[in-house]
Amino acid sequence: MIFSRIRTRKSTPAGVCPYAHHAAQVAPARTAVPGPPATDHLPDLASDLVPDLASDRTPVRSPIGEAVAFVRQFHQEHPAAGDPAVRIREVLAEIERTGTYRHTPAELAFGAKVAWRNSARCIGRLYWRSLVVRDRREVTTADGMAAECFGHLRAATNGGRIRPVITVFAPDAPGLPAPRIRNAQLVRYAGYRDPDGHWTGDPAGAELTTLARDLGWKSGGERFDVLPLVIQERPTADPRWYELPDDVVLEVPLRHPEHGWFAELGLRWYAVPAISDMVLEIGGVRYPAAPFNGWYMGTEIGARNLADADRYDMLGTVAARLGLDTSSDRTLWRDRALVELNVAVLHSFHAYGVTMADHHTESERFLRHIAQEQRQGRPTPADWSWIVPPVSGGLTPVYHRYYDPVDPDLRPAFTSREPW
Repeated sequence: MIFSRIRTRKSTPAGVCPYAHHAAQVAPARTAVPGPPATDHLPDLASDLVPDLASDRTPVRSPIGEAVAFVRQFHQEHPAAGDPAVRIREVLAEIERTGTYRHTPAELAFGAKVAWRNSARCIGRLYWRSLVVRDRREVTTADGMAAECFGHLRAATNGGRIRPVITVFAPDAPGLPAPRIRNAQLVRYAGYRDPDGHWTGDPAGAELTTLARDLGWKSGGERFDVLPLVIQERPTADPRWYELPDDVVLEVPLRHPEHGWFAELGLRWYAVPAISDMVLEIGGVRYPAAPFNGWYMGTEIGARNLADADRYDMLGTVAARLGLDTSSDRTLWRDRALVELNVAVLHSFHAYGVTMADHHTESERFLRHIAQEQRQGRPTPADWSWIVPPVSGGLTPVYHRYYDPVDPDLRPAFTSREPW
């Protein structure tokens, strides 16, 4: 799908939002429900807030307000859950006692799915209801989290029939930050820069490569070395690294349906784009370790990861093998090489039975999502520059229209994570 970390437009998404890597909603980072909050007038606060929830767009200006707004939203979309006032009083009382509150399993699952639904940069939101939510809030050790991340990848890979999955670990609590995953994605390739400035592998993985090596990881120095998982239990603890087992990383060798020489390039890519460095925010509670994935849209790999000059930079190589005239931009050699690179990506994933969307089909699905949300009376915020595909954008239906504006305060959401 296309969830992704916060970056410039040029960067690559990691999948079609849980499509994987690029569609995460960009929103200012917030703190978890701080505590203990001022509660001298809590009964009055509760009675004041419940009536205010008559409108879905009630302004939320405090952690308590966010909590109340989320509970009301949950009950509004789950009428069988009963009167929201009862749950609101429970939440407010828990915040008074502890400075935070615990979501029920149903609330957690709903919040994670709606965070995907709210992701303005994700084109793959049609399937937000299908997100598999793995509640692992009780797992707080690095060893336990690593094992669960491996389980996440196995569940998401599903023999090539990729499933959207999120694994939610412990939330931040007042004065007690939760463990974090240091990887940008659960699977990513290492990047090595030699003294002459030449890159081997993926420059996007260079920072974690350096960290992992400093921690003792022995890398192969090749173009497609899978980075280890790095987990840090608390700000003062040393990070720990874990080699990913072979059975959790499915990789697809890239071939072209017409050009046999393409296989000689030795290119491949991993099947599951699982973002792991964003915060899941639900009702004022922040989950800093909540890796999630969808499946890839072909252009994320073919037009970004393998094509960008600051990534694998393969366009010149492909153009040379195609015999294209690269003496001038006017020959459109980059455009022609880009199309063939994307043809190879789509062909290879299909040949190996691994789920992947193409940008034309996904654009049509996104408009179906908008229509469904309109029937429910909900807005569909969208960042046009991220929704329109990086290849043949003008040929897709998402190009020729306007979208609901992006609301940086819309919650639940996936947001950027500030460093410790």
